[in-house]
Amino acid sequence: MKILGIETSCDETALAVVSDKSLIGAWRGKPLKVEVSTVLSQIQTHEKYGGVVPEVAAREHLQAMGPMLEKDIPFDGKGIDAIAVTAGPGLAPALRVGVETAKTLALLWGVPLIPICHLEGHIYASWLPRAKRVLPFLPQPVPSFPALCLIVSGGHSELVVMKGHGQFERIGETLDDAAGEAFDKVAKMLSLPYPGGPQIARLAVGGQVDAFDFPRGLLNRDNLDFSFSGLKTSVLYTLRSNDEKLDDEEFRKNIAASFQEAVVDVLVRKTMRAAKRVKPASIVLAGGVAANIELRARMRAAGETEGIDVFVPPLTYSLDNAAMIAAAGYFRAQDEKNFVDPLDLAADSNLDIV
Repeated sequence: MKILGIETSCDETALAVVSDKSLIGAWRGKPLKVEVSTVLSQIQTHEKYGGVVPEVAAREHLQAMGPMLEKDIPFDGKGIDAIAVTAGPGLAPALRVGVETAKTLALLWGVPLIPICHLEGHIYASWLPRAKRVLPFLPQPVPSFPALCLIVSGGHSELVVMKGHGQFERIGETLDDAAGEAFDKVAKMLSLPYPGGPQIARLAVGGQVDAFDFPRGLLNRDNLDFSFSGLKTSVLYTLRSNDEKLDDEEFRKNIAASFQEAVVDVLVRKTMRAAKRVKPASIVLAGGVAANIELRARMRAAGETEGIDVFVPPLTYSLDNAAMIAAAGYFRAQDEKNFVDPLDLAADSNLDIV
């Protein structure tokens, strides 16, 4: 079975084809095969605005989609068994481009159409192959159920228990700013370019993680929710009270390192608290913030301490891409109840995973 994935939820136009020659193998824990995966980023377009402009993103998707399809996908859809498309959440104008493209192709080729929640796609990035492996001839494991999933991105910070393919239960979420949003806002405070997350991570290298005692929101409360607004505000007040040091590189590095440490500390400790409660067979780190090197390392170390396998997607599939959407669609395609009439599908910027 081959699934065409389409992703246009924000500022990346992405197409992918994912397959598995052995359906039984995929369900027994083998990673899927990525036959095609292309991503066209709009970062340079939106950089001058300091963030993504929805209408501009949609226009860029429209300009990119046709040439990308022509280059990478058979015109007649030969070999494609179903189409999976990000239906939400995301920027409504951007989502519509991908959804309308998928609807047109599904009608043209006469294949099933499967709407996918963007967050579910990020989780399924851990079912994609690792590009570099120490012993490539050995089988590559995939997450076991129940899996505890930490989804961290620009708009989401939540803990979800994945009981099986397509079966999700949310047990914790952010009460205000998401982790990725906090990264972006602090980056703006430091006059760093868009996107802010990677810029903060680079600046934090060489900085002192304990230079500033920034707050850890809700960490001392007996729940699994997140809060990063207080942390963001604390950074703002620290910068205002040290206005004369804003051009001091060491000061800026220490701010970035201490801020990043606070975010990572909360994410890892809350996840491990959840693990003690739900006793998962595996932990999955998902979302754009999963590309943060410090978070990846700390989550793996914590999992090893607790004796739980931690799955972190390759950097290639941590950020927005269509292979993860196709992977989610692959497992959804095993039940025809997940197919929708192309004429009935509409983009939903508020689509939820549960």
